[in-house]
Amino acid sequence: MARMSKRELYEALNNDSDNSTGGKKKKKGGHPFWRNLRSLIIFVIACMLAAVVAFELYLSSLTPIKNLESFKPNIVTQFYSHDGEVIKTFTAYSSKKVDIDTVPDTLKQAIIATEDKNFYTHHGYDLYGLARSTVQNVIAGHVVQGASTITQQLARILFLSNEKTFDRKIKEIIIAARIEKSIPKDKILEMYLNNVYLGSGTYGVVSASETYFNKPLEKCSLSEIALIAGLPQAPSVYSPFNNLDLAIKRRNQVLLRMYKMKYITKQEYLTAKEEKVKLSSVPTFYTTNKAPYFTDYVMKELEKMGFDETDISQGGYKIITTIDSKTQLKLNEAILRNMKNYGLTGKNQQAAVFSFSPIDGRIIAYAGGKDYTESQYDRVQAIRPAGSAFKPFVYATALEHGISPNDLIEDKPITIGDWSPKNYGSTYRGMIPVYSALTISSNVCAVRLIKEVGIRAVIQTARTLGITTPLEYDYTIALGSNGSKLFELTRAYGAFANGGYVVQPFAIERIETSRGKIVYRAPKARASRQLSVKTAAEMTAMLKTVIKNGTGRGADIGVPCAGKTGTTDNYKDASFVGYTPSVVTGVWVGNDDNTTTKSIQGGSVPARIWHDVMMTAIEQFGKSDFNYPEIELKPTSVIKQEIGETNENTDTEDSQNSETDSEATTTMPVAIPSETAKIASPQKETTSHPVQTQPQNTKPVQVQSAKPAQTSPAPAPKQTPAAAPTPVAAPIPMATPEGN
Repeated sequence: MARMSKRELYEALNNDSDNSTGGKKKKKGGHPFWRNLRSLIIFVIACMLAAVVAFELYLSSLTPIKNLESFKPNIVTQFYSHDGEVIKTFTAYSSKKVDIDTVPDTLKQAIIATEDKNFYTHHGYDLYGLARSTVQNVIAGHVVQGASTITQQLARILFLSNEKTFDRKIKEIIIAARIEKSIPKDKILEMYLNNVYLGSGTYGVVSASETYFNKPLEKCSLSEIALIAGLPQAPSVYSPFNNLDLAIKRRNQVLLRMYKMKYITKQEYLTAKEEKVKLSSVPTFYTTNKAPYFTDYVMKELEKMGFDETDISQGGYKIITTIDSKTQLKLNEAILRNMKNYGLTGKNQQAAVFSFSPIDGRIIAYAGGKDYTESQYDRVQAIRPAGSAFKPFVYATALEHGISPNDLIEDKPITIGDWSPKNYGSTYRGMIPVYSALTISSNVCAVRLIKEVGIRAVIQTARTLGITTPLEYDYTIALGSNGSKLFELTRAYGAFANGGYVVQPFAIERIETSRGKIVYRAPKARASRQLSVKTAAEMTAMLKTVIKNGTGRGADIGVPCAGKTGTTDNYKDASFVGYTPSVVTGVWVGNDDNTTTKSIQGGSVPARIWHDVMMTAIEQFGKSDFNYPEIELKPTSVIKQEIGETNENTDTEDSQNSETDSEATTTMPVAIPSETAKIASPQKETTSHPVQTQPQNTKPVQVQSAKPAQTSPAPAPKQTPAAAPTPVAAPIPMATPEGN
């Protein structure tokens, strides 16, 4: 082979090197398409980074929001109780405010761990976190991680809608940045905790604690706080009222996050995770409208003042009512608990309670049924027979005619024409004091009294005390055969509590505009004296014995109080009306279709409901005794008789076999005074229909007393002007109940 020159060898080596390098360069560069794509991606990333930087610069240049701390997201009308609690907010939600310093640390930690772990380090938004969560959600195919900070959520709550659009997200971030410049972090967290929706019609953590657990926020356990903190992500889904299992699962997720972030120890985590959820027993409706029947009553009163429904619901008014929130809450619970305890759980089985102050007329508590969600019909305004709860008007009339509580009356069978009322179990005691006759609710004694004073006089007394419903000119009204409204019956008892004065109940104290201007202030309640102080004092002394020794023992609240039970024939209606010097409360229980309750009597469910309501009311309004002259009820000997059942959950009242009262009696002392007057047995009538006979056609009852009783109709009670006789709207007329 020919030898190569040095020059040829050099050129050959250079050619090999070029070929090798050229191959490698071609492999690195690849196809032009990939080179262009790579350049495009780099350009896009650069633009995005530039946009982020520009957006950051824009956000940093935004101005603060003026007066943000005083901002109100919604101007709505709210009803307040007399003691300052919101009882209804139009737009159907419950909202209460709390200062950040009073919020439990565990709740702050739970919210931050769940909703925004970087809350105290970001500027109201987290663009990188947004990008990260977007990628994770795309990979998962559904939302697995939220992207909004607490500040962004507050921006949405205060200023934006819940629509899921890119445009809204940009606005949310912009507003969040401005919020961060306006108020400190703690204030942002406070506003969030006060305004975030937490399911079941509640806004804010304070309302949530009362709604779900019926307790103040500061008394909630770690487990309960974690459940609340888990609600913002999906309030309706995780509401324990809607799905308790999902609520518990979400609660445990919150606890786990708190543990991982070292807010709680492992033992605290495990203990809280195993804690049983104890939800409020009050229906969810009462969390957004704590007195629904009462607010309906208020609405009607407002309409009488000239407000229409639109003005009321959207006018942004602050309407301060007379109701006491604590007593109303106890009322709601007492109805549900006692009705359930007695098996009265059907929609047809109902109760009503009305409570007011006999001094100034303020309505204290009000419920027209046991569950407003089932029936909105207001039974406080329904006309139902009062049974023996009407008897005090007969006795008051007798006292006004000069009969004394210590006068003797004959407790033995009586016949008036074809009517022969009887006592329960056909038990009679002979001569007993008038006050004892009321204590044991003797039917025949009540009939003897109305026979003595006259039907017209009893009707007149009922009318002057405020009973406006029709009253038959009939002796049977002595046993409560007539219909009356619980509202009016309770109002009438107020005269016994307040020295003979009848006071018109009212519901609205004042009305303020959204700017705080007072547009209405209630005048002083109208009052007029219809009974003498002496009669009021004697009636109170007698009705005290009903609770201490007679048919109303189940209502004894351990402080001076008086009252009367009532049960109609076949147990169709049961009631208890009673009072202290500062509160009068009436309770009715029965079936809407007027069928028998089978066994419910005035001394059972109604007395127990009254007891529970009044135990709370006396804590708010006092436990003092009546400021009356001392009334001596004169026992000289005591005969104990076993009559009927002695169970305190059973009513303890006499009854008769006509279509009126049918209550049982219990063991109680019957006092037999000496040297007192005697109301003799009336002569038997010969008229075929004596119940409809006019008093002048009947033979007068012979009365032997130290102070002879009047036999003519009582004169009209004196009308003493009230201190400020300002007109007050009349009670709402009864409506026809809905069918069941």
